[in-house]
Amino acid sequence: MPLIKIEGPKITKEQKEQLVSELVTSASKILNIPEQAFVTLIKENKLENIGSGTQLLSDK
Repeated sequence: MPLIKIEGPKITKEQKEQLVSELVTSASKILNIPEQAFVTLIKENKLENIGSGTQLLSDK
């Protein structure tokens, strides 16, 4: 069971549906594994929980 794991900012349900669909379709073609075998996890991070250099992204 291949796992696709994505971390990023908060996105809409529609964006999640498109992201999962396109990632799984591409990975399935490249790896020659059926789409149904994939599991996709999406983790949304608040900008206040992400640092870039010495600054939080929420402060930029």
